[in-house]
Amino acid sequence: MSADTDALFTPFTINKMELPNRVVMAPMTRNFSPDNIPGDNVAAYYRRRAEGGAGLIITEGTYVNHPSAGAYENVPFFYGDEALAGWKKVVDEVHAVGGKIAPQLWHTGIMRGVGGEGMTMEPYPDAPACGPSGLLMPGKEIGHTMSLDDIQKVVAAYVQGAVDARALGFDCVEIHGAHGYMVDQFFWEGTNQRDDAYGGSLAKRTQFAVDIVSGIRAKVGPDFPIIFRFSQWKLMDYHARLANNPEELEQFLKPLSAAGVDAFHCSTRRFWQPEFEGSDLNLAGWTKKITGKPCITVGSISLEEDFLDEKARGISEHSEPASIGNLATRLQRGDFDLVAVGRSIISNPDWPKLIKSGQESQLRAYDKSDLVTLD
Repeated sequence: MSADTDALFTPFTINKMELPNRVVMAPMTRNFSPDNIPGDNVAAYYRRRAEGGAGLIITEGTYVNHPSAGAYENVPFFYGDEALAGWKKVVDEVHAVGGKIAPQLWHTGIMRGVGGEGMTMEPYPDAPACGPSGLLMPGKEIGHTMSLDDIQKVVAAYVQGAVDARALGFDCVEIHGAHGYMVDQFFWEGTNQRDDAYGGSLAKRTQFAVDIVSGIRAKVGPDFPIIFRFSQWKLMDYHARLANNPEELEQFLKPLSAAGVDAFHCSTRRFWQPEFEGSDLNLAGWTKKITGKPCITVGSISLEEDFLDEKARGISEHSEPASIGNLATRLQRGDFDLVAVGRSIISNPDWPKLIKSGQESQLRAYDKSDLVTLD
């Protein structure tokens, strides 16, 4: 292990969860759960990454128990006896090799309505897409505006998911509040035009997420870690921003922090990019500075190409390995606390061990063909 990667392999604690190192497996949708049930192949997939040295594994997004939560095929449920039994096998396999694991709880919201000609609600007439204002983006209505009762039902689904995660033996839970899905649709002014308690100012637009986090905290107790993932960018608008400066970011983060978030997972497409003018801090760096809470950085870690190709509007086809020198420097100086690795850990299940042993040159390039199988 070279001196510049030492910091990646020091222990870290979130709440009372002790991690052996700072490497996190990022959540990545894989679509290998027929009938929405995670099978033995899913358990083996996560076990391999735990054996490879990831300090914490965050699962692919899992649908909470709400009729319109899902938008994509073969994504696992996080409810129902069969799905929860499948997740228990995943937990047991990861724990058997000394790993730690969190499920990511997810509701796709208005994105459920994307897919038909002209982006209508046609794909799911029995449980159509819904969101804070029925908007995919400003001026593009493709779903239903949620009532207060709808909101409370979705909040309850997230809370129950976290309760079930704790009962199954998961080590913590992550709430997906990024990328233009349900929770993020409340955050973004472009999709939240409400004039009640859940809309208006940036702080008020956090209320839906605050209800989820505080509801989970009340049910799981003080010691079960809650991670919250958020982003500025959206799948429907890569250049969207929730906060244009540190002051606005503080207005956004403080209610979530106070509600019970233990760590923030700050999703960016390129971890090295400064978030605001006048500082080289990235989104995780600013989040840590504002909240004092542990922060996870993510975004094209150890790869030359961004994970999303802006021209093609899809996942990059191929990317060669890149140095992690800049990443290690930022971690050493305390910009953030943990590093989430995505595509590289699909192509290299033992990514942490290779980095720790100084074998960066042995890393395989990421190729989109790696997504065809669940290895």
